[in-house]
Amino acid sequence: MTIGASVAFVVTWSSGFLIPAFATVEVAPLTLLVWRFVPLAVVLLAVVAVSGAGRGVTARELRVQALIGLFAQFGYCAAVYAAVAVGIATGTVALIDAVQPLIVAVLVGPLLGMRVRGAQWAGLGVGAVGVLLVVQSQFGSSDAPLVAYLLPVAAMVCLIVGTFLQRRSTVQTGVLVTLTIHVTATAVLFLVVAAAAGQLAPPASLSFWLAVVLTALFPTLAAYGLYWWLLRRVGITALQALLFLMAPATAAGGAVLLGETLTLVTVCGFVLCALGVAAVLVVEARTQQEPRSEGAAGQREVGGSLSTP
Repeated sequence: MTIGASVAFVVTWSSGFLIPAFATVEVAPLTLLVWRFVPLAVVLLAVVAVSGAGRGVTARELRVQALIGLFAQFGYCAAVYAAVAVGIATGTVALIDAVQPLIVAVLVGPLLGMRVRGAQWAGLGVGAVGVLLVVQSQFGSSDAPLVAYLLPVAAMVCLIVGTFLQRRSTVQTGVLVTLTIHVTATAVLFLVVAAAAGQLAPPASLSFWLAVVLTALFPTLAAYGLYWWLLRRVGITALQALLFLMAPATAAGGAVLLGETLTLVTVCGFVLCALGVAAVLVVEARTQQEPRSEGAAGQREVGGSLSTP
């Protein structure tokens, strides 16, 4: 189930870079974002109300999760959509997720008291080289001004802040409630900003509403739900390693759907990204098994001493 969820996470998260490339050609990014989040927020609130999943949620939990959502969804999505809209290649925008694991690996020690093992550092380094190869052929293909590349950086920072806030928080709401609070807080803010900017009215085109449905279902509902579930399931280091696969997946999708550049160097980058992720995940799995093995050995020793005359 974890492997399947990881694959689905990579695919659905990558779709969040590709769909805006189609949808924001004739529509302002802010318009698409507000209609991506507002209807979904209404649906999620109804589901939580009917299911009773939100019963017992405190005001503090609402505040904490709303803050996390404003970083992880509002800030992240606004910056990504703006970057795609100004013409930065989707594979280059995906670099925001690919660089993030290295930054998180540096910060988990001082912020979370966790240790990144040497083999994991090696895997992260290999993955980073692979990412550089993936985006190298695309980086200079955009007509966007140099300052526009600060948008992906801003998105990366927002997602890192939201991830660490969630990981450090003692609030442990379920994935459905967590996602509902994040989406609702983001929807409210986008609604206010879009109304103030005069970009609230949606176009009547069928392609726009198709994009709305796709972005609501895949990069929002599925990808973010899996992100928070995997954060608890596999831990922050392994989850961040999966983000190395975003640049290859997005570049491949961009090549097929948008005609973006895909070269032999890019394919070599794919291989390095896969090797880097595999190294991190293997070490993480062994690390999690060690305490279990030690615990089992301890129980055998205790059991032996009790049964010895």
